[in-house]
Amino acid sequence: MSGVKIRVPRKLVAEMNVVPYIDVMLVLLVIFMATAPMMTQGINVDLPDSNSDPIDTTKSEPVIISVTADGRYFIDVGGDSQKSSSLETVKGHVLRIHKHKPSTLFLVEGDGNVAYARVVSLMGALQEAGISQLGLVTEPQGRNE
Repeated sequence: MSGVKIRVPRKLVAEMNVVPYIDVMLVLLVIFMATAPMMTQGINVDLPDSNSDPIDTTKSEPVIISVTADGRYFIDVGGDSQKSSSLETVKGHVLRIHKHKPSTLFLVEGDGNVAYARVVSLMGALQEAGISQLGLVTEPQGRNE
């Protein structure tokens, strides 16, 4: 039996090659790191300085209503904070939110250069809507120096 080779069956390897998965994960990590700074949204409001205590917002996420320097109103509802709204539209959103979650905290961000009457009009509309938990957003004193 000189020319006959006997084959020994090889044992199957049941290991999974994870290198391609690591490559995909690293590519996704780079993509998310590059796009994360672009995902921050919000209205550019130059807040006035104040020496007041911070409000505890850990219980629930507050609804932020912004008044820009040119007097436009923005409300952060469902991630659509970039669309300017009229005072009546803001009041309608506030009434709906307050009806479903009466304990919601509403915060007003008023630009330091906006006419005082615009912020007062907003505060009056919120009071008419029955909002009792209301706060004003300011910068800590000395931060804008």
